[in-house]
Amino acid sequence: MRIRASVAAVTGALALSAFAVPAAHAATHPVAPAEASAASKVLHASHGVKGFGVKAKGTPYTMDVTFSKVNVKSGKNIVVGTTNLVRVPVSYTLTHGVDVDIDAPDFVTGLALYRGTAFDYAENEIDSDEAVCTASSATVASCKATIEIDPIFLFNEDAATWKTAAFAVAFNGQDPFEPQDPSKIGVAVKDKAASNKLQRYSRQTVNASPEPVKKGKTITVTGALTRANWDDSRYHGYTSQSVKLQFKKKGASAYTTLKTVKTDSKGNLKTTVKASADGYFRYSFAGTSTTPAIDSTADFVDVK
Repeated sequence: MRIRASVAAVTGALALSAFAVPAAHAATHPVAPAEASAASKVLHASHGVKGFGVKAKGTPYTMDVTFSKVNVKSGKNIVVGTTNLVRVPVSYTLTHGVDVDIDAPDFVTGLALYRGTAFDYAENEIDSDEAVCTASSATVASCKATIEIDPIFLFNEDAATWKTAAFAVAFNGQDPFEPQDPSKIGVAVKDKAASNKLQRYSRQTVNASPEPVKKGKTITVTGALTRANWDDSRYHGYTSQSVKLQFKKKGASAYTTLKTVKTDSKGNLKTTVKASADGYFRYSFAGTSTTPAIDSTADFVDVK
């Protein structure tokens, strides 16, 4: 799943092309379609790129396939922690010419989620599993697949906006791993078909004390804001972030913001307020482009 070097450096003269297919990385991501990976090798080799292990000459042809209504988690942010796999549902409409057999055993289609300026220049990429397509007419099909994200393959720099490319490959009887004639392989791709933010999972805690407390006395409210660190698979404090201290009086339906507190160099929070009534305290973080918003659980304080 992980591509550390720029694809631009790997592909050299290979420019943005209608023949682009997912980069070869199935070995490190078990659900990535092996056939698409093999087709990528054929493509790069056919453009004179070295190091892909494909000796056959020839250029894949542009297949009569287009993509529309590409949906990756309905455009919502994708939040990933440090250990759990995140499965993202994807769907799209595939329209094809009458000469394209999408039911052929060696026809492969799916989506590639990537970070970078364009598909050919992805800095990191994750392929979906092979999509299951259901025909709605002789030339239109609705396709569904899943993109599985394992945080072990992510770096903190991957917390950014990721784009989506939809692709299809028809091997047409050619061996996906050792094609004799790549010119018989059909390929189609739609770059930048969708976009989503990939974010680092956040945690927020709160503790108000003492409990109980006399009315008018000082309550100290502490807490910590942490987020997933994909570089070492741990949680670290999110420093210098503005977090709201909120209070909800017992019996009330909504929280009121009391003040805004900044996290320290370790992500910790600490402030004081005067006890006025029984109620619930919480810290509320609005989120950033790389980290989702989160509210702590409520901490009840009994005021005597």
